[in-house]
Amino acid sequence: MSRDHVEPIERSVTDAESAVDAVSATGAEPEAAAPGPSGAAAPASAAPGAAECVEAPFLELLARGAAAEAYERPVLLARAEGHPADRIAALEHAKLLALRVRAELEGRRRREAELSALFETAHDLAGLRDVDAVLQAIVQRARSLLGTDVAYLSLNDPARGDTYMRVTEGSVAARFQQLRLGMGEGLGGLVAQTARPYVTDDYFRDDRFRHTTTIDAGVHDEGLVAILGVPLTLGANVIGVLFAADRRARVFEREQIALLGSFAALAAAALDTANLLTETRSALARLERANEIIQDRSAVIERASDVHDRLAELVLRGGGVHDVAAAVSQVLDGEVEFTETAPAAAVEASRSEGHAVRHEDDWIAAVAAGGELLGALVLRGHPGLDPVDQRTLERAAMVTSLLLLARRSAAEAEQRVRGELLDDLLDARDRDPRLLRDRAARLRADLDATHVVLAARLDTAAPDADQEAAARRRLWSAASHLAATRQGLAAARDGGTVLLLPLEPGDTATELARRTARHLGTAVHEAVTVGASAPVCDLIGHPHAVVTGYEESRRCLQALRLLGRSGDGAAAEDFGFLGLLLAGDRDVTGFVDRTIGKVVDYDERRGTDLVRTLDAYFACGMSPARTKDRLHVHVNTVAQRLERVGRLLGDDWQSPARTLEIQLALRLHALANPARR
Repeated sequence: MSRDHVEPIERSVTDAESAVDAVSATGAEPEAAAPGPSGAAAPASAAPGAAECVEAPFLELLARGAAAEAYERPVLLARAEGHPADRIAALEHAKLLALRVRAELEGRRRREAELSALFETAHDLAGLRDVDAVLQAIVQRARSLLGTDVAYLSLNDPARGDTYMRVTEGSVAARFQQLRLGMGEGLGGLVAQTARPYVTDDYFRDDRFRHTTTIDAGVHDEGLVAILGVPLTLGANVIGVLFAADRRARVFEREQIALLGSFAALAAAALDTANLLTETRSALARLERANEIIQDRSAVIERASDVHDRLAELVLRGGGVHDVAAAVSQVLDGEVEFTETAPAAAVEASRSEGHAVRHEDDWIAAVAAGGELLGALVLRGHPGLDPVDQRTLERAAMVTSLLLLARRSAAEAEQRVRGELLDDLLDARDRDPRLLRDRAARLRADLDATHVVLAARLDTAAPDADQEAAARRRLWSAASHLAATRQGLAAARDGGTVLLLPLEPGDTATELARRTARHLGTAVHEAVTVGASAPVCDLIGHPHAVVTGYEESRRCLQALRLLGRSGDGAAAEDFGFLGLLLAGDRDVTGFVDRTIGKVVDYDERRGTDLVRTLDAYFACGMSPARTKDRLHVHVNTVAQRLERVGRLLGDDWQSPARTLEIQLALRLHALANPARR
């Protein structure tokens, strides 16, 4: 309480004392003017004899601090003794003035006691050693000054979102002392939630706050009726509530609410000071510990710096992943290896935390880049690892990831070059052959060898466009790696991947397609379907060979998917005329060329009539005798021609499956060349 609050009280008391002095000097009011507090006007004058002693009994009561009830006795005695009315009126007026003076003096004494208690609490706070002791003193003084049965203090628990009892004074119920109030529950929960003081003169009949069974039971055990609660605030935050409560109905005055608020401010300051002291002590302890660690680990830090220099030198001179593992093994005096099969849970924990983690007797540091897991460095059989050595392992994992990314970047650059060469073979068929051969030689690809064109696609539908694009990139990467190892070429095309792979002696296009489907499916962990063309030769001399082979492999791929053979591989030769029927873009010319092309070419070069002989042979039910009549030639001529056809088409050309394809090819050839019929 400041001096500004005390001075108006002193002036009021001085005015009251002056009024008493005036009564003593004159024995009555000078005018019949001012009414008393009861509303009755004081008499205009009083008898001289009565004025001489009318104030004496009241001054005596004031001097000995008598109770308010005692001030009625002089008036009652005067009436009993039959004193005149003017004297009784004067006594009544003097009594009212005396009671006013008494009230002012009582207020002054009360405020002096409040100021004293606040000053004492501030002094306790200045010499704070034990926060619990200061809070207990605040609660005791609040209870004493407000004259309540109970006073208590609760603090907010941010972790649980409620407020709990911290200090109580005058409480006798154990359940009440252990109460926890949720935000908005009970009067205290409402104060903690709204940061405003609340008062109730009858708790159980007040419906402004939410009653709960637990809180009401605790309040009932304590027998509380009237409760006043004020918030403990630090800045804009409420950290608790200070309460004063009575076990009977009571109205708390404005001055009492303000006083409890002052105690609450001191309690909040005490808690803030205690927290600051705790944080300061903790910070000092951490600084001392850090200083000890710095002093103890100076040699270790120098070793870590040496490790960093060694790793940097290793990277600059072109070392690999295993060189990094060997260098770290020497430094940590243990076995360090790079692996892609470390325990998944430990690797994921290391990647998410950004630190090496212990797994049984090993330490594992994830090797990752941009969210992609590349593997892990594992320190074997070294359970005890100090923080600096742990950091060394983590730094080695980072260097390893950089080396792997650099190696991948080089591989991707080579893949792009291979893809560009294949794109040129597919699109730019007027390129300089010598330039194409030189580019292929730099990639260790022989364009003069026999190759097979393969079209590969994923058969699993991705849930969105981003995942589908990522799956296509994985397929292209796996195909590029396969092409590099097989001295071939690969490129992304038409939503899939096209490969140009050399055909080894004794191998077939069908076997190559199936091996490629299995290899790519294993690499991308999804089903991959691969269609293959017939073998193509002399890619430099025949610029259209790669384009034709690619179209053929795509038709084969489409036929596989239509037949439900997803994840399989096959060549165009496996389907015959079925491939022609199933393909969306029917390649009639290609089918005829694959089936009877050698016979047609023989006729064109030699001027023979093998195609017409074949057509007549099938038209006559494969009877040489009827065929010779239709062609008007000798039967031996028919036999010689059919023998030549067998050498061109193969010994199985008269099998049921082959004859069906040959007849279809003859019909398509005739339709395409009506002038030759």
